[in-house]
Amino acid sequence: MTISLTRARLVELLERAKGKRIAVIGDAMLDVYLLGDVERISPEAPVPVVRVVESKVALGGAANVAQNLVAIGTHCELVAILGSDPAGDTLQAMLTTIGASNRSLIRVSRRTTRKTRLVARSQQLIRFDEEDDRDIEGPELETLLDAVEVAISGADAVVLEDYNKGVLVPRVIERALAAGTRRGLPIVVDPKHRNFFQYPGATIFKPNRRELEAALGATVDLAHSEAVPAMVSRLGVQYLLLTLGDRGMVLFDEAGELARISTAARAVFDVVGAGDTVTAFLAAVLAAGGTAREAAFIANIAAGIEVGKLGAATVTCEELLEYFDTHAL
Repeated sequence: MTISLTRARLVELLERAKGKRIAVIGDAMLDVYLLGDVERISPEAPVPVVRVVESKVALGGAANVAQNLVAIGTHCELVAILGSDPAGDTLQAMLTTIGASNRSLIRVSRRTTRKTRLVARSQQLIRFDEEDDRDIEGPELETLLDAVEVAISGADAVVLEDYNKGVLVPRVIERALAAGTRRGLPIVVDPKHRNFFQYPGATIFKPNRRELEAALGATVDLAHSEAVPAMVSRLGVQYLLLTLGDRGMVLFDEAGELARISTAARAVFDVVGAGDTVTAFLAAVLAAGGTAREAAFIANIAAGIEVGKLGAATVTCEELLEYFDTHAL
């Protein structure tokens, strides 16, 4: 089944999303970009010498989801842990600057996750990860659980954004799901492998194909996808939105395939952050009263815009409407 959406309905949902309160719980990161040119090979080893001419920092992971939600016009409260280090200071300052609530940013005695990408002539050459991905525990976990309860108590939708960096441990997941379900809120989950089957009750569960296949222990044949509804039932979620990169998305429920959504991308410059953009728009549209089909359709357009930008970027409602008006959708 295909999904269609009128411009009037798109405008209605985007307008309704503005001002909604979204609680985002997950792993916040700092993305660093070193940009330069390659002109020669090192005499010390057979590697390119990159002359760095510019450096940039950006919000990554759950912080990028928060950034996208703010760009849509929602009020976002990010529940995350930050290290007591300069990277944590930078992350907190950047979140404050964009207008995301920082009352649930918990400073802990570990390093902040930082990913540094070396980019030359628009090509990423290498990435360096600095992180401590142990599960949060002890008093810090109790503080995090309290923050989850407070954030969800005033929310219109919940996002659980897992990058396996220690925030979404089983107790946090259980507390967030219980609090969101108790209030009848839409819950969007972007999972990773550690706790893949820990999200019963979620509204939309959004793995990519590689993550789903790793959980199944088998290849997913989308030409014969009869096994996927059983996976939806096993997960205990309402909808499974399987993202397929340049092949778009497929939406399933327990009864079977609901819709295939072709990619909206016309030119792909950088796929970093596209999944965060999808997650943000899913939550915003559901909070606005949209259906899962409508949320997936709109999120797919947003992802197609985002991949045309460098790094983890945001997509505004104005950009989305312009894209809708100038493409046959």
